[in-house]
This record gives sequence, structure tokens and C-alpha cells, in this order.
Amino acid sequence: MSESYLYTQLMITLITSAVFFIVGYIVKRLIKRYARSAELSEHRTNLIAKYINFFIMIFYIIIIIAIWGLQAELIFTYISGALTVIGVAFFAQWSILSNITSGIILFFSFPFRIGDVIKVHDKDFPIEGQIEDIKAFHTLIKTRDGEVITYPNNLLLQKGVSIVPIRQEDKEFYD
Repeated sequence: MSESYLYTQLMITLITSAVFFIVGYIVKRLIKRYARSAELSEHRTNLIAKYINFFIMIFYIIIIIAIWGLQAELIFTYISGALTVIGVAFFAQWSILSNITSGIILFFSFPFRIGDVIKVHDKDFPIEGQIEDIKAFHTLIKTRDGEVITYPNNLLLQKGVSIVPIRQEDKEFYD
């Protein structure tokens, strides 16, 4: 390889890195602005920002590999092997993946928010309580008795959920 070729590759890599850094910064600011306007919790906002940064980083790595012209056959063999192992692990833990996906859906569609009183329509285990927090895997619901229930996010999307209006006498309990 000639010195000018290496210099060109290095400059393209530096420019690509700068572009991805700027894009990541802009995306993070847009997410935070959206979260503030939608009055979403900081925890949920940071979680989604991490997910998006992860996908941006994967795309960045793919672009850098393409720039340096690494042997595609070896890279695809390595990636397919890694994805196979990851796929088997995720299949074995499908409920975890389901809860993460549900957490993302709850973040963007936000049918209910922290502080809302909800009623989960489950014939075997009905729940009514105030949402304390919505995390990546589960939602914390505080019942009238003060019990905090950890409820999986995927079940919140599978079960019927009603938002219960807070009556004045109930407001004292939940505050």
C-alpha cells in the first residue's frame, strides 16, 4: 500500500468519525428535546438514547470496515457466527427481549405515564395502582395498600389496561 492511500483512508476515517460523533450528539439532543416536550422521565429518555447510540455505533463500525476494505468474507463469517450465538441466547431468553422491546414501545407510544393510576384487566391477577416508574424490563405499580408490584412490560402490552381517573379523596393517598 502506498503512503498516499493510507493517508486518504485515514482522512476518510477521521471525517467519518467526526460525522458520526456529530450525528450522535444531534440525535441525543433531539431525543432529550422530545422527552421534555412529552414530559417523559429522564430514566426512560436515557434508556432510549443508549439503544439508539448502540445502533449508530454498529452502523459506524460497518462503515469503517467498508472504508478500510477488510476482507468481506472473513467479516461476514465472523458476524454470522456472532449473530448465531446471540440469536440462540436471545431465543433462550425471549422474555427478556420481549420486555426490552415492550419498554421501547411504551416509551414511544406512552399510553400511560408515571403517576397515572391504571387498572390491569387480568382475570387471574387484576391490579390497580399508580405507576411509580417504567423501566426497560418492567413497570413498578404501587397499589392502594402501599404494595409495590414489579409488572413485566410485555404483559402491559398484552393485557387490557385502563387509566383510572384519580378522585379527590384518592389523591391524598397517591401523593
